[in-house]
Amino acid sequence: MAILVTGSTGTIGTQVLNHLAGQGVEVRALTRSPGKAQFPQHVTAVRGDLADVDSVRAALIGVSTLFLLVPNAADELTQAMLTLTAAREAGVKGIVYLSVFKGEAYADVPHFAGKHTVERMIEALDLPATILRPAYFIQNDLRLKDPLLNFGAYGMPIGAKGISMVDIRDIGEAAAIELLRRERASAPLGRETYALVGPDVVTGAGAAAIWRDELGRAVSYGGDDLAVMEQRFKAAMPAWLALDMRLMFGRYQSDGAVATADELARLTKLLGRAPRAYRDFARDAATQWRKG
Repeated sequence: MAILVTGSTGTIGTQVLNHLAGQGVEVRALTRSPGKAQFPQHVTAVRGDLADVDSVRAALIGVSTLFLLVPNAADELTQAMLTLTAAREAGVKGIVYLSVFKGEAYADVPHFAGKHTVERMIEALDLPATILRPAYFIQNDLRLKDPLLNFGAYGMPIGAKGISMVDIRDIGEAAAIELLRRERASAPLGRETYALVGPDVVTGAGAAAIWRDELGRAVSYGGDDLAVMEQRFKAAMPAWLALDMRLMFGRYQSDGAVATADELARLTKLLGRAPRAYRDFARDAATQWRKG
């Protein structure tokens, strides 16, 4: 039997595959273009698209454990629910689903609400699944290289309430741990839920201060203007997704996304170490930028 990884060529899927490498299990990676995909050694590329349920059914033949990551698409909810249905019908014994931190609270943010609905399906059907709820990805802030270096500005409008940002490497490792646990089990295991979070509460001003220290130059917070952010995002993504992102940042500003001590302790136990900190990421990025 095998583990099937969806979202395999993306940021998180790549991390999951890297952490599964060398673990002595068969790993397959779902991709629309198997001929172009570059995966770690011993990972088998499988043609498929979550928007094409028949291709998903074919890809699930011989699969015992599924990593389900559905991209931010207009039909994300439908893709996720139909893939879970196909997995259930195929007799998959273990599922690791990538949801989102605060999905149950941010009811007006489409991709949060959709992921929470998928969680409700998993619970209602008593599927043998681990639900992973990652916070805002630390590595998203790599996109701020130019404004940080050229203008001394931290431009993500995350506000003053704070976010427990998570390193993508910790997401990949947590997913791999749970995939392997379920794959190696002799029978389906019960449901588990983990918040994937970092040890820091990062605010806009706080992030600017960290970058100031690590870059050795003046850095200021760019402010909370969400309308400007939406227009900027529309240059790189569909208008519906730019609005979705604006709504998410609006909730970050009004509510924050701060992990509890119990959530952090639970993740620390899963990883066997403390999650990575934002300052360590910033220090490493600053070092690489200086070399470049």
